[in-house]
Amino acid sequence: MNKPRILLAEDDLNLGVLLVDYLESNGFSVHLAKDGQQAIEAIQQNTFQLCILDVMMPYVDGITVGSYISKHVSKLPFLYLTSKSMKEDKQAGYTSGAVDYILKPFDEEELVWKINAILKRSTIKESENLKNYIIGEYVFEPANLLLRNGSNTKRITDKENVILLYLCQNANKVIRREEMLMAIWGTNDYFIGRSLDVFITKIRKYLSKDSSLQIENVFGVGFVFHAKIKEVVR
Repeated sequence: MNKPRILLAEDDLNLGVLLVDYLESNGFSVHLAKDGQQAIEAIQQNTFQLCILDVMMPYVDGITVGSYISKHVSKLPFLYLTSKSMKEDKQAGYTSGAVDYILKPFDEEELVWKINAILKRSTIKESENLKNYIIGEYVFEPANLLLRNGSNTKRITDKENVILLYLCQNANKVIRREEMLMAIWGTNDYFIGRSLDVFITKIRKYLSKDSSLQIENVFGVGFVFHAKIKEVVR
């Protein structure tokens, strides 16, 4: 069986080497990048199942690397390791598309649990993405991260893709906020919730050409995606 390939971007070489040894002893294949520029080059040249990014790195910081992944390799999940605990730092991390934000110092065993959960969710998403969806006047192709309206085609990010897929699968009923956060991010966290609001705003904009589509805020509860949905097996 092929080992899951992980990119670890960490400029503290002592911590980096220790993490590589620990993760490889737990069944992963790990490539260590010593700064953000090396991380981007590694992503361009290799295939990974997950990236672990230190936020504070020389040349290119971790948030910039995460934003690069979201734009250019949007199916690749990534998380941050950092000592920065301010609200603004966490919000920037989650808004860039991160699936998790782990504060240093951390428990290595817990990190492995989180990695396995992320990889499992990625596998589930791949199996779910076999269907296309007709959403009002739009055609949504999750496998290709595409949203089409007539001749207009938009390539959305992986996180936008997952959120829109969840909305389609739960259309026309109340979606509880905490359940959505757990299903997509694996945790119910205030800062992730703020990022969810940003993504919902973007999706509303993408669907704005069809006035029959509405993502309603249900105060204190969550959302209702009002839409006529048809599943199409590819």
